[in-house]
Amino acid sequence: MPDGGAGEADAGGRRSLKTRVAELAEKTAASMKLEVVLVELKNEGGRQVLRVFLDQPSGISLDDCERFSKRFSVALDVEDFIPFAYVLEASSPGLNRPLVKERDFQRFAGEVARVRTRTPVEGQKNFKGRIVGADGGRVTIEEAPDKQVVIEVSDIDKAHLVADLTRGIHGGASQKPADTASPPPGKRSLPR
Repeated sequence: MPDGGAGEADAGGRRSLKTRVAELAEKTAASMKLEVVLVELKNEGGRQVLRVFLDQPSGISLDDCERFSKRFSVALDVEDFIPFAYVLEASSPGLNRPLVKERDFQRFAGEVARVRTRTPVEGQKNFKGRIVGADGGRVTIEEAPDKQVVIEVSDIDKAHLVADLTRGIHGGASQKPADTASPPPGKRSLPR
């Protein structure tokens, strides 16, 4: 299944399936005052998995994921544009939060990230360093005290925060990932 980015269209000018799913996820999340970090639609172990990573400034709870999953599932059933069976998963972005949009890099300026580019930048594709900032479609990463690299957001293949557990999650933020939340009494959590 092609990944397809937001706004991506096929040769006939139609929006890709992933784009349509991402747009519906964004609309559903916005109605709940949640942010969609990333939408994945891929084949895992012979089954199609639709995974939506959610966040909000105060962090995501297991209840937030459950409420979103129920509401989004109904919206997907109403729209009925996914032509195959799939498993829906809603999750917090976790400790190593994906960085997808320019605003993600702006929000986490000062934190350490790993970034992989599609094409080499200054002779390399893999970077690890402190996020200095992001503006005008570019991200600046400080790899060492005297070495900064500027990367086009559109050239980023994959990026995520690097959790520093010695300082607390992402420099002391009080977020508790949903997958570590305690289940209510009488319920058990299932491993992912």
